[in-house]
Amino acid sequence: MTFVGALTGVLAGALMGEFGGDQAAGLRRLFGRGQSRIVTFAAGNVGVGKSISVANLASALARQGKEVLVLDENTGNNVAARFGFVAPYDLYHVIDGDMPLADVLLAVAPGVRVLPAAHAVQKLARLSATQQLALLESFGEMKQPADVILVDASLDHPLGFSPLGLAANDTVVVVSATGASITEAYALIKKVSLGYSRKHFRILVNRVKSAEEAEAIHGNIEQVTRSRGLARLDYAGYVPIDEHLRQASGLRQPVLGMFPDAPSAKAYRGLARDLLEWPSPDSDAGGLEHFVQHLLHLSQRIDPIAIHA
Repeated sequence: MTFVGALTGVLAGALMGEFGGDQAAGLRRLFGRGQSRIVTFAAGNVGVGKSISVANLASALARQGKEVLVLDENTGNNVAARFGFVAPYDLYHVIDGDMPLADVLLAVAPGVRVLPAAHAVQKLARLSATQQLALLESFGEMKQPADVILVDASLDHPLGFSPLGLAANDTVVVVSATGASITEAYALIKKVSLGYSRKHFRILVNRVKSAEEAEAIHGNIEQVTRSRGLARLDYAGYVPIDEHLRQASGLRQPVLGMFPDAPSAKAYRGLARDLLEWPSPDSDAGGLEHFVQHLLHLSQRIDPIAIHA
């Protein structure tokens, strides 16, 4: 029996005993669905265009017929804001029993939903047993499954890295063409590799003048990382400097809708196609199973490892 099968039986039994059959049925629905591809986008520092990239990639995936869910760990200028929306509530309101998930989810564009989760992720290690079950049940309540889940990871987390990022199938580190961005991206990769045994990352180079510049940046980071035995860094692609992207971002709209022929729009469409072709997780590892397992571990107050990058 897989971990998911055992976990479903234990938690469903607890739910049946404590809360009744409706919640247990929701949990069974959660685990009975096919796997979603979960991809986390992280960065070593602010200002590299991470949230803009997540918003535009979500739009590109939706335009290719995929249902996209963005788990947003950021406050303020987050993914919802990139679509012109304000996120008044958080997943924690659902976990705490204040409101249903449907009232927290934001349908920001056709095929794109955003779930603000900044406060929930910060409090994962302190959830009660009832709140842990509410967390699981909240995902079970989603009537429309997501084909792709994009996690916009916060730079500020008590564990040093997003727990949702550790549970994802793939971690994409966004880096721009500045010395500070490259240095901090390497420091992040080193920290997560040594502290959490993450040995595979993808590099998305943002705001560059050419493909050659992007490939050189990836090559330099990859060479140092490989020579020190830290991790494998695959090249995810690049997004060029583009005035059309700046204008669309200023108007809180994806560039694909406003300027579909812009260089950045073409880049995001290509990234979306490539992402869908990345190797899928094994049936008994990764994906939603790993996602839930890691969140449960955090709820059990596992202490983070001290990491010195």
